[in-house]
Amino acid sequence: MRLILYQPDMPGNLGAIMRLCACFAIKCEIVEPCGFPLTTKALKRAAMDYGAPSEIVRHINFDALLETLDGARLVLATTKGATALHDFSFRPDDALIFGRESAGAPDFVHKA
Repeated sequence: MRLILYQPDMPGNLGAIMRLCACFAIKCEIVEPCGFPLTTKALKRAAMDYGAPSEIVRHINFDALLETLDGARLVLATTKGATALHDFSFRPDDALIFGRESAGAPDFVHKA
């Protein structure tokens, strides 16, 4: 399973996701640009020794992310979804994507 943040704008949330990914041994990925400087120092501070910044996969944009899916199902966590979270059937190869904290995910991400 993969966990992807689409243009995150809160470093504290990125840190929480990095720690979650480290604990469950899943990939943490970021679709850039971020709403804050994504430096090695900031990533180290956010991870709090749970994971190395080198373990973050960075995508220059959404199209670059799509090129890496290799048949994996892209699952958007959204308040606009047709299926409630507790009714959804996740698969081990899912790529879970979360929109920007301040604005959610744009329409083209919803369509993908």
